[in-house]
Amino acid sequence: MRIICDLEIHSRFARAVSKEMTIKNLETWGIKKGIDVIGTGDFTHPEWFTELKEELEEAEPGLYKQKGSGSPIRFLLSAEVSCIYSKNGKGRRVHILLYAPSFAVAEKINAQLGWIGNLKSDGRPIIGLDAKELAKIVLDASPDCLVIPAHVWTPWFGLFGSMSGFDSLQECFDELAPSIYAIETGLSSDPPMNWRIAELDSKSIVSFSDAHSAPNIGREATVFELKERSYQVIADSIRQKSAENRIAFTIEFFPEEGMYHWDGHRNCKTRWSPRDTKQHKGICPVCGKKVTVGVMNRVETLTQRPQGFNPGNRPPFKSLVPLAEIIGEALGVGKLSKSVAAEYDRLVNVGKSEFNILLNIPEKELRAITQPMVAEGVMRVRAGKLQITPGYDGTYGIIKVFSDAERAKPVGQSSLF
Repeated sequence: MRIICDLEIHSRFARAVSKEMTIKNLETWGIKKGIDVIGTGDFTHPEWFTELKEELEEAEPGLYKQKGSGSPIRFLLSAEVSCIYSKNGKGRRVHILLYAPSFAVAEKINAQLGWIGNLKSDGRPIIGLDAKELAKIVLDASPDCLVIPAHVWTPWFGLFGSMSGFDSLQECFDELAPSIYAIETGLSSDPPMNWRIAELDSKSIVSFSDAHSAPNIGREATVFELKERSYQVIADSIRQKSAENRIAFTIEFFPEEGMYHWDGHRNCKTRWSPRDTKQHKGICPVCGKKVTVGVMNRVETLTQRPQGFNPGNRPPFKSLVPLAEIIGEALGVGKLSKSVAAEYDRLVNVGKSEFNILLNIPEKELRAITQPMVAEGVMRVRAGKLQITPGYDGTYGIIKVFSDAERAKPVGQSSLF
């Protein structure tokens, strides 16, 4: 059984998150996207936790469905905590994902964390707690829980982040490092960048969306090959306990599109590759201050392995561009426009789901169900034939499927390859 999971999202009780992030809307968009299991996000928030208990019922062990719904969408209890503290003489800010096998276990975690920080303040609470101590609390609540560092390379809140992170998992978690079975890539990195870190050779690499709005779920995801569907089987796959339950592949952003891929200063419009940063000794020529060091530079700092290193025994990955972005480019309008929404809904209805369209439908069939430019865009994304401007210092990168000249002269039915 192959299932697609997005296990990092946020509820409407978190800062800068759409008020439309409800169980019902997540279920609706999960079907559109073709996602099988969605993280609830934010189970530490009291109001959201109450809502989850009221609206969900167990469908399979540790997996939940909306009460009274015949939908195939399942939910898995997840949360994210922002640990802000000092360790080894340096201020640290690290985001950690938590996964629980039941409401009872999640309630134990909430009780402990509630003594330490204000869980009502945010869906992703800020807690003055060492990441290792957080892991202890979670794993003491149940050894079946998972603790996974989120978007590990993000400069400000990633475990390996240049601004407030660590140089290794060991430095962060000390004796508990062996109990951290995976890291989450974040939008600005992909598996090959993480393969360059020797310490991660034994860790699973997972990717999730960190969505703050329902249409963004699934922009990154992890695909599992399982004998059966349950929380424990998914967790065991991440722990690499058996070959029969495993990660099949991850679905990635093109990492250059992530907002911290390169170095720079957003306000000064300074965008640099790691080589540029080195040449300028890390100082912005506009304001004279140090630039924000992004993911590529940080990987280069922490690795001895060359770019392109492949250990040869890791699950593969597929880099995609969201379907709405492809449609928007093809139509020459923004991805949030009404014409894009109409074509998106029509296409996912005909093509079963966004992931089915992006990953599976043969080219001939694809060209039969949508406009030539849209079909061409999907095929180019599959082939990785794109024009990319890397993101930096909180600014998303720009992915272009078509040149301006091609938009002026629409693509015909035949492929341009």
